[in-house]
Amino acid sequence: MSFGDPNNPYGQQQGGQPGGQPGYGYPQQAPQGVPQQGYGYPQAPPVQGGYGYPGGPTEMPGGVKAARVMLYVIAGLQVIGAIIFAIAAAAVNAAKNDATLKDDVQFQQLADYSGGALWGFVVFAVLWGVFAVVLAVKFGNGGNGVRITTIVFGVITAVLGIYPFILVGLVHTVLAILVTVFVAKSDGGAWFNRQQQPQH
Repeated sequence: MSFGDPNNPYGQQQGGQPGGQPGYGYPQQAPQGVPQQGYGYPQAPPVQGGYGYPGGPTEMPGGVKAARVMLYVIAGLQVIGAIIFAIAAAAVNAAKNDATLKDDVQFQQLADYSGGALWGFVVFAVLWGVFAVVLAVKFGNGGNGVRITTIVFGVITAVLGIYPFILVGLVHTVLAILVTVFVAKSDGGAWFNRQQQPQH
């Protein structure tokens, strides 16, 4: 064996082959400007998913399902809150009509204000609960707008749970924060940004 043996694939090639071609046993070099690909590894197509691309999630992720259930729980709590506010408003009305308090001007003014505010809370609680149900229903086929609206809903609900309803709003706050986190996560984004199936 010698260094100059042209039939030795392991030996050093002297001067290469005629015409500038590489010798036997050496990998072919790609022309300049052409990206090289490793041997034995076929190039895979880029992964596509999300809005406008096939391949988005076909089943609702667990976090999104949990957020949907929590929205229904929030709606149920809103109904309970509306009932409590309605009972309180009725109690204030009954006290306002009490004969012993009819002459107390300050109490009457406070009762008028409190009764009106409590009935306002009743209406707000019912509407907020209906809003939660509408969002939960739209989780199945809603787009990114539903996701953003749910995040805003969660933030507002969490803030309202802290103030002014701190005594009854702690559960609301925890649920609203969880809804916001689950919907805002990347799998939530992939679900709401997936390509929508045409409606028949």
